[in-house]
This record gives sequence, structure tokens and C-alpha cells, in this order.
Amino acid sequence: RERRARFVGKNGACNVAHKNIREQGRFLQDVFTTLVDLKWPHTLLIFTMSFLCSWLLFGMVWWLIAFAHGDLDHSTRLQRDPGEGTAGTLAGFVPCVTSIHSFTSAFLFSIEVQVTIGFGGRMVTEECPAAILVLIVQNIVGLVINAIMLGCIFMKTSQAHRRAETLIFSKHAVIALREGKLCFMLRVGDLRKSMIISATIRMQVVKKTASLEGEVVPLNQIDIQMENPVGGNSIFLVSPLIIYHVIDKNSPLYDISPVNLHHHEDLEIIVILEGVVETTGITTQARTSYLADEILWGQRFVPIVAEEDGRYSVDYSKFGNTVKVPTPTCTARQLEEDKSIM
Repeated sequence: RERRARFVGKNGACNVAHKNIREQGRFLQDVFTTLVDLKWPHTLLIFTMSFLCSWLLFGMVWWLIAFAHGDLDHSTRLQRDPGEGTAGTLAGFVPCVTSIHSFTSAFLFSIEVQVTIGFGGRMVTEECPAAILVLIVQNIVGLVINAIMLGCIFMKTSQAHRRAETLIFSKHAVIALREGKLCFMLRVGDLRKSMIISATIRMQVVKKTASLEGEVVPLNQIDIQMENPVGGNSIFLVSPLIIYHVIDKNSPLYDISPVNLHHHEDLEIIVILEGVVETTGITTQARTSYLADEILWGQRFVPIVAEEDGRYSVDYSKFGNTVKVPTPTCTARQLEEDKSIM
């Protein structure tokens, strides 16, 4: 039968498409998050256009101020006969902005004002109060654009999911005996030396269910209890750990056997690891999922941590390797009933 679509990909991406959203304006109410969520080409395009459009807009304003004050006419006359005046003046005439004689020069002055580059050739005089007001407004607008765009670029480069790229999960999960009980097991590791603080791990089973009233829930999420070698959900991820779930009477896997395991096409087990990045203090989350055909019955992960030269060495080439072990081919329910009879 056709394999059902994943709810969560192996790389942690959620396989959900949002369609027919009628309230698109809600995204504009949180412009900063919208900009951060955009793809890099779109972000760089907005970054460039925001500065370019503001320079063009204020360049037009400076050109209009110079045109209204008559600076362009006097600048043209000064270029034709530079002997009649000095320092940008002609017969006592004082322009609003010196050395502006075309839209190009007004555009260059707009760039100099907004990015605080002073070449010394153009400057605002005290002749026009409107020019002083535009100078103040452009500086404020430039600071706002800088804060938003640079903050957006910083947030995109330091997003939490970047740290999750070095948190890895085993490609397959296994089911085998541990302490006499059937357990669902997976391996998780951190490739970086900087640790994940207060790391917690949880697991959910996502499958299609139907209520007694006939209501069909296509993605019913059921939390199941995870165990780890140090107890509880908090883990010390200094080296790869094998996280396991004991299949008991409260487990959704209680009635699954190796015979019918691969007939559960609607079964998907999602694993979520959360913690605080030690170097940045940002909370990160890594996710993966396992479908029925990615669960190996009667297998166990091989050891990958060994002591060498007074320190512990981790061989990541064996991270996902498993070995066969004797395991009952019955469900956890049947195994528990057999033990109770004995």
C-alpha cells in the first residue's frame, strides 16, 4: 500500500501546508517576525530595496527643496561663470544645500545624510528651516530602517534551528527487551562540544483515530512517557544517549507485534528535543519522526563510547548501527500475560 505522508520529516520540518488563509493582514501586524521567516533571497531583496527607496525618496525631497528655493538656477549660473562667487554662492545668494545642481547630486546628498558619510562637498545651511526639518526626519527614518533590517539579519543568522542542525537522531528506532520489558529505543547525540543546557525530550504518537461518535481525527497526537539512563525527561547530553520508552499497558504500542508492525501505515512516532544553547542562551528544538517501516524489531544499538588514553571517545561512524538480539515476537500485552501466568 502507498506510504502515508509524514507529519514531521526526518530533518524536523513539519509537513503541513497552510491554505486558504483569509486573514492575511495578521502577518503585517507582526512585520519583524514576517521578515525573519522569509527566505534569504526575499530578505536580501527587502534589505536592499528599503535603503534604495528611502535614498530615492529623500533625494527627491532634497531636489524639490533646492528647486523651490532657486538653488538649481544659481548653481547652473555659478558653473558657467565660477568667477562671480565663491563657496557655492553667487552675488550674496545662499542655497539651502550647497553644491546641489541636479537630481543626481541631490541623490548623493541623500545617501550622505542617511549613512552619515560626510565628503565635505555638500552641506545644509541655515537659510531654509524646511531643509533642517527634512535632515532631522531622514536621520530618524534611517535609524529605524537600520534597526529593523540589521536586527532581522542578526535574527536570521542566529535562529535556534541552526543549532539544531548539530543535534542528531538515529535513522532507525528499535524495539527490544530491556530489564525484561519490551522497549522502544532511539539514540540521540550532539556533535558540538558546547552543551545544550536543561535538555528535555518528549515523544508523541501521531495516528488516525475515530471516536465512539464516529468523529475522525486524522492527526491525533498522544503523549507517551520517555525514559533515559538518568531518569525523568531531563538529559545530560554530553555524549550520545539511548532514550527509551517502556511499552506498558498505557502505551499506544501495547498491542503491536513484529507481524503487524508494518501494517500500521498510519503510525508515526515524533521525538522532540528541547534545550537552551549554552553559548547564546537561545532555546532550540530538534525534531524527528519514525514511521512503522523505520522501527526495527529485535535490534539493539551497538556501543560507540570507549575509553582511550584517559578520556572518552565517541565513534559517530557507528551512531546508527544495530545488532540483532533475542526478542519475543509477541506484543507487550501477550508478554505481560505470559509472565503473570508463570
